[in-house]
Formats: sequence, C-alpha cells, structure tokens
Amino acid sequence: MPQAGGEGTSAAEEFARLVDIVVALRSPEGCPWDREQTLQSLVQFVLEEAYEVVDAIERGDPDGLREEIGDHVFEAVFLARIAADEGRFGIADALRTVTAKLIRRHPHVFTEDGRLHDRASRDRAPTAEAALGRWDARKAEERRAAGAAASALSGLPRGLPALLRALKLGKRAASAGFDWARAGDVIDKVEEETREVRDVLGGNQPVERHRAEEEVGDLLFAVANLARKLHIDPEAALRRANDKFAARFTALERRIDGAGRVMREMSLADLEAEWQAVKADRPTAR
Repeated sequence: MPQAGGEGTSAAEEFARLVDIVVALRSPEGCPWDREQTLQSLVQFVLEEAYEVVDAIERGDPDGLREEIGDHVFEAVFLARIAADEGRFGIADALRTVTAKLIRRHPHVFTEDGRLHDRASRDRAPTAEAALGRWDARKAEERRAAGAAASALSGLPRGLPALLRALKLGKRAASAGFDWARAGDVIDKVEEETREVRDVLGGNQPVERHRAEEEVGDLLFAVANLARKLHIDPEAALRRANDKFAARFTALERRIDGAGRVMREMSLADLEAEWQAVKADRPTAR
C-alpha cells in the first residue's frame, strides 16, 4: 500500500498515488466491497458525487468543494480500474483520450501538435461565443467522420437529468436555426401548453393519465426553453426554488406549531393566510 502523501507533492504524484490506492482496494488483499463493484453498480455513486460537487459550489464551501472534487475524481479512477480489470481500457487511456479531444476541439488555443498558438495568431477565438462555435463545429465534424447520424441532436445521452437534456436539446435545435425569435414568444408557448394541461383536467371525466403526463411534459419542456432564451440555467433555478420553498415551509411549520395549532386540522384558506405571512416575513428566503 502506498504511503501517505506529504506537503508539496505535485498533482501528478497525488494522482498516481490515488491510482495505486484504487488498485490495492481492488486486489485480492484489498476490500471485499470494492472488489465486488461493477460499472453498473457505481452509476448511482457517480451521480451522487456529481451533485455533491454542485452543492458545495452553490453553498460557497471551498473546503467541502475540495473534498467533493476528490471524491469525484476517485469515482473516475474507480470506473477506469474496473474497465482495466475487464480488459477494456485503463485510466491512462481515458486521460489520453480527453487530452487529445481537448487539443482537437480547441483549435483556437492549440496547434494540431498540441503547441499553444501565439497570442497574435489569427486562429485564436476573439470571444467566448466564437470559441464555443469552434468547439461545436469541430464536434460536428467528429460525429460526421465517425459516421454518426447527421442530426443536430445526435450524441445527447438519454440518461441526462430530464431538465438538463431539455435545455441541451433546445440549444442544439437553436444552433440549427430552429428557435423562437424572442423570449416573449416562448411565454406564449408556455401559456399554450398550460391551456392544454387545463383541457386535460376539464370536464367531469376521469383524468387520462397518459395524456396528462404528455401535456405536463410539454409544459416543462417549454419552461426549460424559456429559461434558455433568458440565459438562465433551469436546473440551478429550480434548485434555488426548491431551497426557497423548503425554507418557507419549515418556517410555516414552526409558526403553526408555535401557535399551538396542527397543520392537518387547518383549512386551506387558513394555511394560505399563514403561508402569505411567512412569505412577507421571508421574501427572499432560500
């Protein structure tokens, strides 16, 4: 087993040490739990670690972020070790692949042999938008060279969180010229989809679940595109809304409990009045 790293060690040394530790954990003398893991069994942990990184960033917690980044890198090394044990590829192969891709997709930064462009080079991108355009163009070239479908939507994983995938689908379609002219036009679409949800709920007939799911999905997709047109990350906006609701609801519980009342025994009108009082007290609670 590798010895504990000391102060002043380089990133390369620490990364190599992490790789050695994961190899030891997966060895016959290592940890029974680590030896039993598969690529499939680690999926949930990879997702959890990614969200914990995001949480540390949004909390403004640098110590927590340092730890969560380490956990995230560990999951990547762990996945690569399992792949190596199965004879597929190792962590060096994965690093080599991403390094080559970064050089290839940043023609405004690197020459083909990986050297940096001179600051005065005409090949450099003058703006972030221009840089993103070159990245997207190079990515499209790679898809065509690999024989991938020509669709602008090709390559988006279906396993992405649905809200994030909706955002990316909208961006891809917009890059192909299929987009609303203004954010106000998307609001019209949101209102249209809201009316269609109302239609599903209207009348005295039981709600048709399949149609309701479809119409609510269309509404959520329209809202994701409204966020895109406003340059808002819908995932981040929804997380903030979740936090705000949680803070206000907790305050509501304390307020009602402090008055000696029971929430379940109160009328909706009374609950709404209390909710409005909490909102007035905590207008920007998160």
